[in-house]
Amino acid sequence: MEQVHHLAAGGANRPRNGPVRVLLAMLLTALVLGGAVPYVAGPGRAYLSYLVLAERTDGEGAVLAGAEARAAGGQVVQDYPQIGAVLAYATGGFADKVRARPGIAAVGATRTSPVPGPPRPLDGAGSFGTGDSADRAGAAGGGGGGRAGGDDGGDEATPTLPDPGEQDAWNLAMVGQAALPGDSSGLLRSPSADPAAPSPDSLRKVLVAVLDSGVDDTHPDLRAAVDPKSSASCVDGRPDARAGAWRPDQGVSESGHGTHVAGIVGAARDGHGVSGVAPGVRIAAVRLLGPLGQYYAENIVCGMLWAAGHGAKAINNSYFADPWKYNCPEDHDQAAITTAVGRAVEYAQRRGAVVVASAGNDGQDLGAPRTDERSPNDRSSGPAQTRYVGTECVRLPGELPGVVTVTALDRDGQPSGYSNFGRGRISLAAPGGSPDGGPQGAIVSDWPDGQYAALAGTSMAAAHVTGAVAVAAAQHPDWGSGQLAALLAATAAAGCPPGPTGCGDRQYFGAGALMLPR
Repeated sequence: MEQVHHLAAGGANRPRNGPVRVLLAMLLTALVLGGAVPYVAGPGRAYLSYLVLAERTDGEGAVLAGAEARAAGGQVVQDYPQIGAVLAYATGGFADKVRARPGIAAVGATRTSPVPGPPRPLDGAGSFGTGDSADRAGAAGGGGGGRAGGDDGGDEATPTLPDPGEQDAWNLAMVGQAALPGDSSGLLRSPSADPAAPSPDSLRKVLVAVLDSGVDDTHPDLRAAVDPKSSASCVDGRPDARAGAWRPDQGVSESGHGTHVAGIVGAARDGHGVSGVAPGVRIAAVRLLGPLGQYYAENIVCGMLWAAGHGAKAINNSYFADPWKYNCPEDHDQAAITTAVGRAVEYAQRRGAVVVASAGNDGQDLGAPRTDERSPNDRSSGPAQTRYVGTECVRLPGELPGVVTVTALDRDGQPSGYSNFGRGRISLAAPGGSPDGGPQGAIVSDWPDGQYAALAGTSMAAAHVTGAVAVAAAQHPDWGSGQLAALLAATAAAGCPPGPTGCGDRQYFGAGALMLPR
């Protein structure tokens, strides 16, 4: 996840996984905090998960990939016919065996720390959908009252705030939200205040997906936004559409992140709490964060295909793919991960979705060689080894072709010091806030259990762009993903003031600073 805690002075890296733990400790933690361990124990064996990709990127390719995986002793737990791939669990020399088979394009382990066996069978699992969810335009609001699980309402290290009452929303003002006449703060919004703004009814026809740690749809700001028929969990690479599966597991670190992101995208405008960039939009909450605290490639593939299959016009990705911060083509495993996530992104784009991603919070130039001091971040023992990676090594999904990659700006409109950057690697800049600026300098948004929190990071910046895509899609319902992305780029460029203090430095701003299309 791409957040920087607002109390963490100088902390550009997310404190995601804590100290290195051996496998047994990881599984016991999941058992105590995250529910039952989601793996079937094998007879003293250690399994890795693998993505097997055929050369064909269709259903026939998935059939071939599954057959070859089984022939090599793997257990196939999910097929992805949209991209010609399967997810399999296996031991030993599985990857080398399958890579040598005709018709196979790539095979890669998606984790480095083994598990006792494949995930347990799912009851009531969902399907990836057909791609048209317009007939569900009035179906949201499955949350109701009650708590989303857990007792502390969020991560232990994240302080919560009083109800902000939609005041001092500097981030919305920065992207061009109109003020409500007579509002002394100048920041409370009303659709009627701007005749060019889309109506709630038109936004209600737009679905956007938040692929993240889960979304608390019982939050008052999000009850009407989250569409349960379009929401699911993909925590182990399989779509689980059972009721509430998309909600965060608050026993897992940073589980409130997705609720915060969703609030920025589409929290209700009602004078309480916070307002989103696109209040009224429908949100497909897709939980990727599993009990071991990782965003594995199969989770991302599952989430991307689910969102595309249910008609999302924008897909928000405020994280990077675990366990490798950067995936390099010379490594068989990392190359397969890149290919699989890349195929899923391409599929979503073909189905009309703008794929939005955070640029990352490491203060690195993505257009230059750089260091990686955290990978693999799911290792079961030993310290991380410093890797020196070149520009051919990519951060997923943000550095994939056609992805709208977003850097963070502070309240003054300047690039935030923690934000990654890079000429030709960045699409847009948007409000992300300052980690040491308190609630006035960070982004205030929703937090589980009806609470609010102030966070800073490129996660928050990406969420603003996803909301802006929803606004553009409501204005232009027949446009495809390329047209919508081009509109945001053109609007951002037009909104940049001239001179060196504007958006002239393209390595930080890309096309410019986000402005809502009018």
